[in-house]
Amino acid sequence: MWNRIQTAVELIYPPRCLGCGDLVTSDFGLCGPCWRDTPFIGGTICESCGTPLPGDTDGHRIECDDCMTTPRPWKDGRAALLYTGRARRMILALKHGDRPELARPAALWMARAGKDLLREGMLIAPVPLHWSRLVKRRYNQSALLAQHLGRETGLAVCPDLLIRAQRTPVLDGKTAAERAETLSQAIAPHPKRRHRMAARDVLLVDDVMTSGATLAACARACLNAGANHIFVLTLARVAKDA
Repeated sequence: MWNRIQTAVELIYPPRCLGCGDLVTSDFGLCGPCWRDTPFIGGTICESCGTPLPGDTDGHRIECDDCMTTPRPWKDGRAALLYTGRARRMILALKHGDRPELARPAALWMARAGKDLLREGMLIAPVPLHWSRLVKRRYNQSALLAQHLGRETGLAVCPDLLIRAQRTPVLDGKTAAERAETLSQAIAPHPKRRHRMAARDVLLVDDVMTSGATLAACARACLNAGANHIFVLTLARVAKDA
């Protein structure tokens, strides 16, 4: 019976490419041209932030210049896409274009990119959104990604592990130092949830990493609350040469 219902639904609403809307063979997929045009990250990467790097791995830990200059308060980080071209358009659609259905396939890509980060008993938590922005957008895209990532990996998710106690200004155009200063007092553990991260590894999830200031503020809040190791996983990474 279920197969018949599914077939009927597919006939009425055939699967379409998330990038261009053309027909595809399965839901939550990309057509061939869109897949080729989507900048998935692969090869040699920075172990701390996931940005792609030239050259081959040599068995030693590799970090980009930014992560060597400013050590991250988390252990390792990964990203699925470069924040450019088609990937940027899809993320903006998820974030501002009322396209929450994009979170499910995005979380699948993130799970593949972050497979080396996953630990037994790890707690997944999204970067928080201030309530005023949540009212305006109606959903936190990072929380959607975290929820789907939890379903894909089987790990526990705490959507309100952290809170954004202050509404910060838009960070676009600010330097890394300015971003860090703006966020220094903005993010804190939820007083009724902080016990969930005590002595536990935490995976922080966000849509895009630019300088890493927001994720750093979240990581410090978790560490100050007694978390064990912090890992970060984002849908996309802004790279200098992207």
